[in-house]
Amino acid sequence: MKNKVPIYTIGYGNRSMEEFLKVVNQYEIEYLIDVRSQPFSRFKPEFSQPALTVCLDNHDIRYVFMGDKLGGRPEDPSLSDYEGKVDYSEVRKTDNYRSGIDRLCKAFEQQEVVLLMCSEGKPESCHRSKLIGETLVGERKVKILHIDENDNLVSQSEVIERIPRRERQMSLKLDGLFVSDGFRSRNKYQK
Repeated sequence: MKNKVPIYTIGYGNRSMEEFLKVVNQYEIEYLIDVRSQPFSRFKPEFSQPALTVCLDNHDIRYVFMGDKLGGRPEDPSLSDYEGKVDYSEVRKTDNYRSGIDRLCKAFEQQEVVLLMCSEGKPESCHRSKLIGETLVGERKVKILHIDENDNLVSQSEVIERIPRRERQMSLKLDGLFVSDGFRSRNKYQK
């Protein structure tokens, strides 16, 4: 696993499209996988699916939407707790989510250069680390690196260490990594 190209993640956060593309090009990304449940932005319309697809196509990067499988806000209300926060341990059990993870693992095995994208700039505040990263690293032993809000590469274990202890519910330290089945979304998503 040491010499393999990792799966990268990024949140566009406060970046301009120019700053975002600079980072994407730095890592020679071939596929940008959008893991937002809703691929649109009121505040940064250039990151909404139609505009983003055209922009990436102009830079020879293939856009793939997988927010329906890997998004942090699934439509199924049974995946939320009594407070309306998404319970990632329940999401991880769904066939839909598992099929999305299988696709990412296949891309990793084929050494495609993949970047998972969401809106949250800080990886420790996003389901990219709390849900997807925990599954890929903890269960599937896939190498993943998060590009943080300062354009630094951060490992999954370093990102989990950034999460306040009160949010690391029922975490267990295994082989130097935190593996949690207790992460939830920060926000409530009541329908």
